[in-house]
Amino acid sequence: MKFRLTIPIALFCMLSIDVLAGKSMTSCTRSEEPMLQVLGSGGPIADDGRASSGYLVWIDGRSRILVDAGGGVFLRFGEAGASFEDLEHIAISHFHTDHSTDLVALLKSGYFSNRSNALSISGPMTGGDYPGTDNYLERLLAQDNGVYAYLDGYLDGSDGLIELNPIEVDPGLTKATRVFSNPLTDIEIFALGVPHGPVPALAYRVRIGQKSIVFSGDQNGNSDAFIDFARDTDVLVMHMPVPENIGGVARKLHAPPSVIGKIAAGTGADSLVLSHFMSRSLANMEENLDQIRSRYSGTLISAYDLACIGF
Repeated sequence: MKFRLTIPIALFCMLSIDVLAGKSMTSCTRSEEPMLQVLGSGGPIADDGRASSGYLVWIDGRSRILVDAGGGVFLRFGEAGASFEDLEHIAISHFHTDHSTDLVALLKSGYFSNRSNALSISGPMTGGDYPGTDNYLERLLAQDNGVYAYLDGYLDGSDGLIELNPIEVDPGLTKATRVFSNPLTDIEIFALGVPHGPVPALAYRVRIGQKSIVFSGDQNGNSDAFIDFARDTDVLVMHMPVPENIGGVARKLHAPPSVIGKIAAGTGADSLVLSHFMSRSLANMEENLDQIRSRYSGTLISAYDLACIGF
């Protein structure tokens, strides 16, 4: 059963979305079932009241997994009632600012937590003009020349800070790589390279028991391997920053709505969550959604900041 929900005025009033009945909440902290919380549903332009890309996976009412940390995610993390101490893994899809710039702000907040155990963080290897995950952290935190050298303890667990354990994934591989596993909580996270123009980028699949959620990251939709990677997932999160008629560089970076619908149908995902909007994809939202609905028959959800979605 579905019902219609309207996004608040500050988040583009009157854009309707379909949500699973009983599955949308203002807080994920009270649920015993796994929940997806959208921390940021926007893009790289500060013109729509949305934070940039960021997602939390809640398990047993705790904020266990963070996927991306774009601008504004630091604030939304606190608003969601999430805890740095509860995080088991941080997964970064790529190193564009709207997916990674609030990581260091979140790390600084971790200084004030009671956390003592290390934290794993995954991301892509270097490529073109973009650093790999190890080098990204070094450029931010290294004692000698890091931008935030006063937080260099995160590199080795010194100065009262926890140690970050980076895991780099080759985005050129067409086979999934496991980046995290915890048998106690029955969580596994896998990464797969996806095509995002010249930018090394990853998609992630999070398995919790018998359930799973897939984050497409930014991609142009030209990967058959991704369809296999996301097959039969409970929830598929895909980014829609461009409209149907987009061309040029933007099309090399992002999938238009028709391709999103085709991919979602190919995976057999139960629910499709659209996110990472920009004004150009919101301008003709119903037309863009129709492109998807004509190809995908599952539950369609348009994300907004702090939305909670069960699966």
